Amino acid sequence: MREYSTFFGWRVAWAAFVVAIFGWGVGFYGPPVFLHAVVERTGWSIPLVSSAVTVHFLCGAILVANSSLVYDRFGIAKVTFTGALLLALGVLGWSVAASPWQLFAAALLSGCSWVLLGAIAMNRIVSPWFEKKRPAALSLAYNRSSLGGVLFSPLWVALIAGLGFALGAGVVGVVMVLCIGFVCRRYLNLTPSDLGVRPDGALSDGSTPELSDCEEPNYPGWRLYRDRSFLTLAAAMALGLFAQIGLIAHLFSILVEPLGAQWAGIAMGGATLSAIVGRTCTGFLVRPGIDRRYFASLSYGIQICGSMIFIFSGGDSIPYLAIGVALFGWGIGNATSLPPLIGQQDFGAADQQRVVALIVAYAQAAFALAPAVFGFVRSSGSAPDTFPLSIFMLAIACQLMAIVSLLAGRRRSSQPEADAAL
Repeated sequence: MREYSTFFGWRVAWAAFVVAIFGWGVGFYGPPVFLHAVVERTGWSIPLVSSAVTVHFLCGAILVANSSLVYDRFGIAKVTFTGALLLALGVLGWSVAASPWQLFAAALLSGCSWVLLGAIAMNRIVSPWFEKKRPAALSLAYNRSSLGGVLFSPLWVALIAGLGFALGAGVVGVVMVLCIGFVCRRYLNLTPSDLGVRPDGALSDGSTPELSDCEEPNYPGWRLYRDRSFLTLAAAMALGLFAQIGLIAHLFSILVEPLGAQWAGIAMGGATLSAIVGRTCTGFLVRPGIDRRYFASLSYGIQICGSMIFIFSGGDSIPYLAIGVALFGWGIGNATSLPPLIGQQDFGAADQQRVVALIVAYAQAAFALAPAVFGFVRSSGSAPDTFPLSIFMLAIACQLMAIVSLLAGRRRSSQPEADAAL
């Protein structure tokens, strides 16, 4: 086995970044642009295409709930590469759908595949290599993954305008499969035991198993569902992402009217750039012993301020719209990266993988409905071609409930061994 001068786990974290930049750039930030492109190309109604976006996210939630079985049977490398291949085919289906059933079939395929490159994949790829340094490693992967939104939001607009939706989807799909295929073969095929190391780079003498292998779960079976910390964390993540995904799914098409398509794409990229800043600041501020639920609550509060600024803008004040994008974007990254880290703080090593998989699955099942719900509220709460204040009010209500849930679930004491700084 080849020896490496530096801890191989950091190379794996960078490989996770490559996976995530395509996962989020295509599967997360792509659908808002796809919604507008499909409506423009076909003339189908916004509620209809919004429902396809909902299918995209909903079927992914079903796979996330069973992701442990999939990863345990086939391994990280095979699952990740398969996800990239199917996502490329699914997005191509979005671009050529000639009837609603074809659009929903494409959404089913893209939804089942993008989650294999998303949040649960990041945790699966990084966790075997890190324990105390896991927050820093996940922050590396998540922060760089946000570049997917910075790059892909305007890139999708430019590709669709320059090459057409179908050819643009084909180009992105080929590049994605080649890049992810490389990192899977080079980095994701190895485990710490293959290299004779333990999490965080400690040398293994083979005498004792890893902590996560020998520790008994504190919350086996249904006992976890009676734990207030788990229930409130799952509810907060679901509510926060419901508001976030619902608004993001429609934000591009909302901004097209006052800004134009190209500048609306740049604004979406700016929201993601703000997400990077928000997550980086959170990483600097969080210290051992500080309850991470406070930081998640603060992040939701900043997004609420962003939604309020959108309302004040009336849809025609460019400065207010820019401030709203920046403030709402601030919490986009924290909404996905902080809940797993809260789970690490609140639960023992033997429970963490299960807790993270479940909160991500429930959150995705909830936010999968958001595009359709927000589309319905948008079409029924506002006259056509007017600024839809109602969906911003819905986002504010959901994120207020997320803050209440987070604060209600605080433990009296946190596990000191899980309090590594971000």
